[in-house]
Amino acid sequence: MMMIVMVVVEMVIVLVIVVIVVVVVMVVMMVLAMVMMAVMMVVNVMVVAMLLLMVVVVVVMVKVTVVVMVVT
Repeated sequence: MMMIVMVVVEMVIVLVIVVIVVVVVMVVMMVLAMVMMAVMMVVNVMVVAMLLLMVVVVVVMVKVTVVVMVVT
């Protein structure tokens, strides 16, 4: 009788450990997905900011060249 109880207890413990591992893995995956989405959003914002900066720099350079050409 005791042997059966021990086997059942061991099986339950293994099941609990497996469930905990699966839950932890799922949570980690969700967190990683969230982090990836946040990183992608930040990267997108940074890319847009860089493009805007490049546009501003180009406009300023054009204005400066025009002013220099007019002055000279």
